[in-house]
Amino acid sequence: MKYLIIVDMQNDFVTGPLGTLEAVAIVDKIKEKIEKIEKDPSVKIIFTRDTHYRNYLHTLEGLRLPIEHCIFETPGWCVVDSLREATYKTYSSKYINKYTFGNLNWEQEIHDNGTVEIEIVGVCTDICVISNALILKATYPEILITVDASCCAGTTPEMHQKALDVMRSCQIEIVNENI
Repeated sequence: MKYLIIVDMQNDFVTGPLGTLEAVAIVDKIKEKIEKIEKDPSVKIIFTRDTHYRNYLHTLEGLRLPIEHCIFETPGWCVVDSLREATYKTYSSKYINKYTFGNLNWEQEIHDNGTVEIEIVGVCTDICVISNALILKATYPEILITVDASCCAGTTPEMHQKALDVMRSCQIEIVNENI
């Protein structure tokens, strides 16, 4: 069993208030990855969605990053259309709303029996991708955790690279770094 975890590929992080050109550039690469596995029942796709509420600006995160984003059930909270549509043909995809940088309940989603790899793609490499990768590595130390660098984007290219370096030092395999 393999899991493909697509982190926070939501409108607000791609074309919205926290979007970047790098995030726009990875959408088609992630879509291609989904299409390659679309009918393989041994691969499960999990989308995470950063999820905030109208009180966001009054939370600790909102005070430190005072840009409203990913407000529950707004267009910015939704996964980018082309990625969501690409999964219509897959056997298994799921959405997880997370209220912090990393999902703290991976044990409810990923079952260790027979899992051979967890692959992670998405945004932002230096915030939510790294948070989820490290939580997954701590939760499943004997499962191969891979991050496809060509399908990730950071808050800046420099922060993207720093996050890849940190994940590599924590024995997370980084692939396609120079693509």
